Amino acid sequence: MKLKILVGTTTQTAECVAQAIELDCADLVSEIEVKLMDDLTPAVFDEPALFLICCATYGSGDVPDNAQAFYAALLSQPRYLGHVRYGVMSLGDQGSYPMTFARGGRNFDECLQDQGAKRLGEVWTHDASSGIEPEASGIEWCRQWLTTHLPELEREAAAS
Repeated sequence: MKLKILVGTTTQTAECVAQAIELDCADLVSEIEVKLMDDLTPAVFDEPALFLICCATYGSGDVPDNAQAFYAALLSQPRYLGHVRYGVMSLGDQGSYPMTFARGGRNFDECLQDQGAKRLGEVWTHDASSGIEPEASGIEWCRQWLTTHLPELEREAAAS
């Protein structure tokens, strides 16, 4: 099964997390592709894959600049995404923005669920003010997420 990591980033932290996952989780998934959200359209979800949204939060709960057009397209061109299975990694700064912490990834999560996509597992969040390295924490979460959910997805694929 292919894992597509869709990255919304401002300072490249989310991109670094995605690249670390790409390198560290290659033993769990046959193919991993990291795609920045810059030029994505909702058609990306037509491709068969397991999706991972890895998104920073900009300002007071916004998605990053490179994800704005993709997010707007998902909102303005809704479509049924019942075939989509995904996870969410959301980065933010709870110290500076406690009310909208990690909202960037959660915005994508709500949008995808509203269109019928199924999130697997809980949303992973990283607090920039925590002092914890996001790459190491993200890899640990993703390995557990893949180990938990890949068998279920493989059974689903075999049954259809």
